[in-house]
Amino acid sequence: MSEYERSRETSDRYSLRGQVFHKIRDDILNGKYREHDELKEIKIGKELGVSRTPVREALRQLELEGLVQIIPNRGAFVTGISAEDVRDIYMIRARLEGLCAHWATERINKEQMERMEENVYLSEFHAGKGHMEQIAELDNQFHHILYDACGSKMLEHLLIDYHEYVGRVRRRTLSTIERSTASNKEHRAIMEAIRAGNADLAERLASEHMYSAYDNMVRNGLYDLYKQED
Repeated sequence: MSEYERSRETSDRYSLRGQVFHKIRDDILNGKYREHDELKEIKIGKELGVSRTPVREALRQLELEGLVQIIPNRGAFVTGISAEDVRDIYMIRARLEGLCAHWATERINKEQMERMEENVYLSEFHAGKGHMEQIAELDNQFHHILYDACGSKMLEHLLIDYHEYVGRVRRRTLSTIERSTASNKEHRAIMEAIRAGNADLAERLASEHMYSAYDNMVRNGLYDLYKQED
């Protein structure tokens, strides 16, 4: 976990609004709430054991993120993530992950490099054993190591949020040995470029990794996960 993530996790642990915000956002992104569902402050407050105030504050923040729409005198309604949003997120991530890999090549320290290498080796081991849950978790970890290594808390913040937004479809894209094996190879190539100090190559490979993930999603019909909710 990076310094930025530790800082955010610590602040959220002591912020009731932060805890409520992350719980509601996770429920939206995981599909508990669907598009157009009303988010009732009193009901959510009772479920979470809090007053309406932190729920109201969390909903306002979710509106700023585009996940919720607050209509005066009517209430708060889920906007969610559409298929078009997922496409846009992957295209944006392709550019930002490339920049992240470029900066990581220039700024990565020894401990971060060792963590990245270990992650790649463990991913290949579990892929060989067909351990899909471990592969998905290691995929998460690889990207967070990369975000940490870029040395920019602003870029890290953006990428963490985009990474979480498409969590549902990411888990599905890694649910086959074929894609998880290809993803591991792409991670290894990025890692080797960073280790070799080739920032331009690392940038190109990280961008291509995002395009490959998106193309795989479309080919396998996972795009429909979001189309059905439009």
